[in-house]
Parts: sequence; structure tokens; C-alpha cells
Amino acid sequence: MVFLFIAIAFMRHVSIERDKIKDVAVAYQENQVAIYEALTKEFETDLGRWKASIDQETLAFQFNSPEVLFSTGESSLKPEFESILSEFIPRYLLVLNAYKDSIDEVRIEGHTSSEWAADTKPNDAYFLNMNLSQDRTQSVLKYAYFLDALSEEQQAWIKSSFAAVGLASSHLKFNFDGTENKEKSRRVSFRVITNADIQIRKIIEGL
Repeated sequence: MVFLFIAIAFMRHVSIERDKIKDVAVAYQENQVAIYEALTKEFETDLGRWKASIDQETLAFQFNSPEVLFSTGESSLKPEFESILSEFIPRYLLVLNAYKDSIDEVRIEGHTSSEWAADTKPNDAYFLNMNLSQDRTQSVLKYAYFLDALSEEQQAWIKSSFAAVGLASSHLKFNFDGTENKEKSRRVSFRVITNADIQIRKIIEGL
């Protein structure tokens, strides 16, 4: 009989924790939608002129015009991209400020095509592009951090929550026929990562 009571108590505990996970999952989805809608509302009139887009599923704000971002093989920001970032970053931070408690990290992700010089082997090209994409995201992060328009509080949040990640050609874009779209593959994105998975993990570990 004692074991039966223990089993019932455990099942009830598991049921409560399962409901907690469900609540977190629902809150996560609602939060994703809220962040996406807030970003869209703020930047909908700018997306066209910046050749940018917002991915609702990943909350990635993508700059999709490689000729504006960097010169080929270089990590220094072009003046036009600096101008865009000067306008984008302060407004982006203001939008995200309302959701800071639910944000684990903001990743500045650099993407490249798979190519390098004509005589470069694929494996060598991958690592060369990895270094290049990492250098580029660091350039973006550094430029954003030192913008005069930012407050010390905003700079502190960038320090604690922003990361520069070079992904090289690991997330290529493809044409309808399955071939690599080298132009679209070259991009920079700001991706919001919420802390819902951390909350769920804590609940599971407490079972």
C-alpha cells in the first residue's frame, strides 16, 4: 500500500511538472510571436531599402545584400553598412529591451558561400571562410558597441548577451534546382535566442 501511495504521489508530481513544461512552451511561442511582431512593426518600412528580412521562426534579422556589407575577402564594414547599422542598432536594442528577461542571447551570425579562390580546395575554403565570417561578425559587434547613440546600460547588455559567431558556409542558401545560391548565402544576421529551453531543462532536472 505504501508503494501505491508513493507511485500516485510521483505520478501527480510528474503531471504537475509536465503542465509546467507545457506552460513554458506556450509562453515561448507567444513570446516568439511578440518579438517578431515588434521587430516587424519597427522595421517594416526599412526592410526594402536595407534589403533585409526577418525570419519569424528563428527571429533572425538578416541583411541580405553582400555588396553592401563587405568587400570580397575583407572584414571591414563598408560605409553603407556602417550607415545602416548606425540606424538599426539603437532601434533594435530599444525593441528588445521589453523582452530582455526572456532573452538568453543575441547572436550576430556571419555567413559565406562555399567558394574561395579558384584553386582553393573545398576543405581549405571552408576554414578560410570560417575565419573570414568570424572576423566580420566581430567587426559588426565592435562597431555596434561603440556607437555614440548607445547608453552605458545598452553597452553593458551587449557585453553580457551578444555573441559574434562565424558560421562560414554551414548554412547555405539554395536555388530551386538544388544548386548553391552564392549571393544569398553571403549575409549577416542578428538572431534572438530566448531562454525557454533553459527553463524547461531546469524543470526536467528537478523531476
